[in-house]
Amino acid sequence: MRKRAGQSALSKGSWVQDGSPQSVIEFQPNTLVAEGQQLGNPASYAASTLEARIAALGSWFHNIQLHGIWTAPNHFLGDFPNVKWKHICHAFPADLAGASVLDIGCNGGFYCIELKKRGAGRVLGVDVDDRYLSQARFAAQTLNLDIQFEKRSVYDVDQIEGQFDYVLFLGVFYHLRYPLFALDRIIKKVRGKLFFQSMIRGSEAEKQWPDDYDFWDMHPFADPDFPCMYFIEKNYANDPTNWWIPNRGAVEGMLRSSGLEIVAHPESETYVCEPRRVQRDGRYLLDLELEGTL
Repeated sequence: MRKRAGQSALSKGSWVQDGSPQSVIEFQPNTLVAEGQQLGNPASYAASTLEARIAALGSWFHNIQLHGIWTAPNHFLGDFPNVKWKHICHAFPADLAGASVLDIGCNGGFYCIELKKRGAGRVLGVDVDDRYLSQARFAAQTLNLDIQFEKRSVYDVDQIEGQFDYVLFLGVFYHLRYPLFALDRIIKKVRGKLFFQSMIRGSEAEKQWPDDYDFWDMHPFADPDFPCMYFIEKNYANDPTNWWIPNRGAVEGMLRSSGLEIVAHPESETYVCEPRRVQRDGRYLLDLELEGTL
């Protein structure tokens, strides 16, 4: 789960422990950290100065330790995203030895930082929210890590130059109005592995389903295990950016439908995938679909 600030009714508030929005720390636009901007030497800040800079960047959704100071110690999900990371960290090599990483919806930069610490080479985090990007740049500079962050929509990540050994698409899928369209674009950037995570609701059962159904057979749709996504017309968890929430069958079916092979399932909501059938006759499935030839 990654709270999206964006331009929603919640964008001016922060999350308190019960998960409801409340204007505790207002983000100040003049504290934005632009791409390439240097902050002197944040690593040398006194604790009080560091705490003030963290607070000035607004409410954090990623709880990151910056020289002994945590950025979101009262997170309503606990020590987030460490609570997720401890279950998936073993799915990455301990030594990334110069591997390239793309983190889509990077938020405050937690995953970029952790993978850079493992020796990753090019690490690029993208997000649409200026506050999160400023937090991520500040955290990386404070820890003296060479990480690139840029403002970019998930719907145009395929315009980024090159492919990546590891692509992270964590906690974003269900915040999208057009989730499968985004997934098919992201696949174009995957050279090695895609780490996919989505909130899952409904059935978490694993079942095999027929390849086809009779038109008059209504029984599969009454089965709670049948692959489906729940459409959220208004809000879920006080968040209007939650659009589509899949059950397990839908997640796994969509990943396979996009030409991915699931190679690991390190925790209930996270899948590690490799591109296997993402192209047909040398062309990506998305491009074939858009021209009506898939």
